[in-house]
Amino acid sequence: MMPGRGKMTVTGNLRDVMKESISAAASYVRSRAAALAIDESVFRENDLHIHLPAGAIPKDGPSAGITLTLAIASALSGRPVRRDIAMTGEVTLRGKVLEIGGVKEKVLAAYRSGLREIIMPKSNEKDLRDVPDEVRKNMSFVFVERMDEVLRLALLEPVSDELADEVKPEPSPGIAGVTTPADREEPSVVVGD
Repeated sequence: MMPGRGKMTVTGNLRDVMKESISAAASYVRSRAAALAIDESVFRENDLHIHLPAGAIPKDGPSAGITLTLAIASALSGRPVRRDIAMTGEVTLRGKVLEIGGVKEKVLAAYRSGLREIIMPKSNEKDLRDVPDEVRKNMSFVFVERMDEVLRLALLEPVSDELADEVKPEPSPGIAGVTTPADREEPSVVVGD
């Protein structure tokens, strides 16, 4: 986020479905501005640049929807995001979290990255049968139906200005990690497509 006129720039060799996910995420956050304590002037007086790294690699699919929504909410509200949790799920404009594919692969990626808690759509609970028993036993799964649940679970309280200089970010746990405001130069996508 930077001073500007309300423009959003999206980069990183994104395909149409991923671009649509980002637009839906931004619209959802704007619709929930009051609940997130985001003043309307923030949308008019700032620009957002969303970059998904490894620009040469095409990215598509809606699975990063809750992650993108959370990242935008974090940037605009000034509230950090938990770094110890993975997530995946598509989000509608009204905040419903929809089923995604590739659950086994996404859970295994989070597990290999050292994360032991994952947020995913309630409708994907049945897909855990494909995940190896050892991984299931060592992970905690939080099943959600609405984006508001994700915000309550993963969005932390703001860091006061006095403490901001004293807070040192932890090393990023990798592609399955979640960013904090200190990491915003290159936000990571959590267990998406």
